[in-house]
Amino acid sequence: MRDKILLLVEDNPDDEALTLRALRKHNLANQIVVARDGQEALDFLFGQGAYSDRDTSILPQVILLDLKLPKIDGLQVLERLRADPTTRPIPVVILTSSSEEQDMIRSYDLGANSYVRKPVDFSQFIEAARQLGLYWLVLNEVPYGER
Repeated sequence: MRDKILLLVEDNPDDEALTLRALRKHNLANQIVVARDGQEALDFLFGQGAYSDRDTSILPQVILLDLKLPKIDGLQVLERLRADPTTRPIPVVILTSSSEEQDMIRSYDLGANSYVRKPVDFSQFIEAARQLGLYWLVLNEVPYGER
């Protein structure tokens, strides 16, 4: 069984720290990779740029993707992931502060597996991250590789 890798795509340092704290506190992922913009996420997934030496056959178990990102926004990242047969099966959870209904509709249209609004309250945020990790890393099964 391969290590469970989670890719967190988040540009807000506070939200990154809270998510990492919740996931690590409950030992939900063997490895958490953080990309702080859309381009870095795509580079990691497709083995480009700083990640050109990465083994791209090892895919994340789940991607937690913010929408409002520098360089390439979350919807563009999602569109690129779903356009490629290698990355298409990876579950993508939109984890965003956006309350725009259009963002939610577009996310699902592009193939998001889930859409979660980040809670403002600290304890609720920690609990939401824990529940996401528990479901997507422990309970959910993916259709590729030995997991």
